[in-house]
Amino acid sequence: MNKVKSILVSQPKPESERSPYFDLADKHNLKIDFRPFIHVEGIGAIEFRKTRVNILEHNAVIFTSRNAVDHYFRIAEEMRLNIPNTMKFFCLSESTAFYLQKYVVYRKRKIFHGKTTFKDLLDVMKKHKDGKFLFPCSDILKAEYPKLLEENGYQYSKAVLYRTVCSDLSDLAEIKYDMLVFFSPSGIKSLFQNFPKFEQNGTRIAAFGSTTTKAVEAHGLSLNIQAPTPETPSMTMAIEGYVKQANKRK
Repeated sequence: MNKVKSILVSQPKPESERSPYFDLADKHNLKIDFRPFIHVEGIGAIEFRKTRVNILEHNAVIFTSRNAVDHYFRIAEEMRLNIPNTMKFFCLSESTAFYLQKYVVYRKRKIFHGKTTFKDLLDVMKKHKDGKFLFPCSDILKAEYPKLLEENGYQYSKAVLYRTVCSDLSDLAEIKYDMLVFFSPSGIKSLFQNFPKFEQNGTRIAAFGSTTTKAVEAHGLSLNIQAPTPETPSMTMAIEGYVKQANKRK
C-alpha cells in the first residue's frame, strides 16, 4: 500500500480554522487542498416565468439550504416582487433559519426550523398543514423530500431556481494527488467531464454517501474509503483510519 501524502477534497475550503481537515493535515503531515468540483448557477427571471410557478400564490416557503435562501430572494428581486411580512419560512436547520437575517428582520418574521433532517422539519410543519408551500430548490433534488411532502398531504410547488453545474478544473490537469475525496455523484460527473480519459492509476478514491459510492462504481473506479459507517461517521475519521494503515512504517 503506497503512502498518502496529498489529498484533494472536492469542496470549498472550510472557513473555520477548527476544521478537522486541518487537524488531520497537521497530525499526519499531509498536504490537503480544497477545490469545488461543482457550483450552482441561478436561473433567470425569464426562464423561471416559463415554469408558471407564482411565488406570491404561496404563504409559506421551505428552505433546505443557504443556496435556496439566496436564490429565492434573488429571483424575487429580479421579478420585483415584495415578499409580504406574513410569509412563513420553514428551514431545515437552525443555522439556515439564522441565515435569513441576511434578507429579513428575524424577529419580525414567522420563522420555524427543524433540527437537522427533513422529517424533523415535517414535524414542525404539522401545525401549519393548511398552508400552501413553495419549495425553492436546484435541478438536483433528493427524491426523499417530495415523496415525504406528498405522503404527508402537504400542498406545495417545487420552484427550481438554480442548477448544479460542473466547474472548470483544467488547471489541475498536470497536478497529481494520492487521494481524491467526493461527496456527490455530481463531483464524479465533473471529474470525467473535465478529464474524459481519467485513469485511477493508484489514486485512492474516498466517497461520502451511498449515491456517491454508486457513482464511483458506475464509472469503473475502485473505492478505497467509504463514509459514513458505524466506525467512521465522518469523512475525516474514515480518511485518518486509511492513512494510518497506508503510511505505517514498514
